[in-house]
Amino acid sequence: MRVIFNEEMKAVADDLDRMAKDVRKAINSAGKALLETDVEAAQAVIDGDIEIDALESSVIDQCVKLLAKQTPVATDLRVVVSTLRLAATFERMGDLARHIAESARRAYPESPLPDEAKEIFTQMQDFLDETADNVVAMLADRDAKIADRIIRNDDKLDELHHKTFELTLSDDWKGTKQQLIDVVLLGRFMERLGDHAVSAARRVVFIVSGFDPSKEPTRDEDGAVD
Repeated sequence: MRVIFNEEMKAVADDLDRMAKDVRKAINSAGKALLETDVEAAQAVIDGDIEIDALESSVIDQCVKLLAKQTPVATDLRVVVSTLRLAATFERMGDLARHIAESARRAYPESPLPDEAKEIFTQMQDFLDETADNVVAMLADRDAKIADRIIRNDDKLDELHHKTFELTLSDDWKGTKQQLIDVVLLGRFMERLGDHAVSAARRVVFIVSGFDPSKEPTRDEDGAVD
């Protein structure tokens, strides 16, 4: 029975790893679409979100069957339930990347960002690209040290997000009204990507150690923007 559980859990873990890699690809391509006005990259993210959704459904189905058939206890139960939460988190990250890509596609051939906003968003994208790499590595090795780094570094993205508000509220703002809306929304989407990465990192810490880092002071990781 134990061998069967381990084999089935390995299949679930493989799907979760694929989700993380697909989300990384979506984040990378969404940033390319936004910063380089690349409509093909934008469309690839939008089309690829279907695969992320399908993988979430697969993970959920497999986890439900494990819970029903194998009746896992203690550590095993913690892993299965956390895997369900991780799949939901990655699906939301895929949706947020799609929102960014959709904004880039809608504005094409123009950019949704005015020139004065591009440096801030380039820094935000660089941060998210690195975070996405860390999420994939963290999940592959169930590495609590990488998870802790993701959690601790999130303040950098929050600071950049605040700068987008300072920019839109500045008397020097030169963008259009639509660009103002886009800057606010895109900044929020990117900030939420960072928050969901933190949520995933906390889940991995919980899987590895049984300690729940969400008991520490946190921001709202499960807010309304998905």
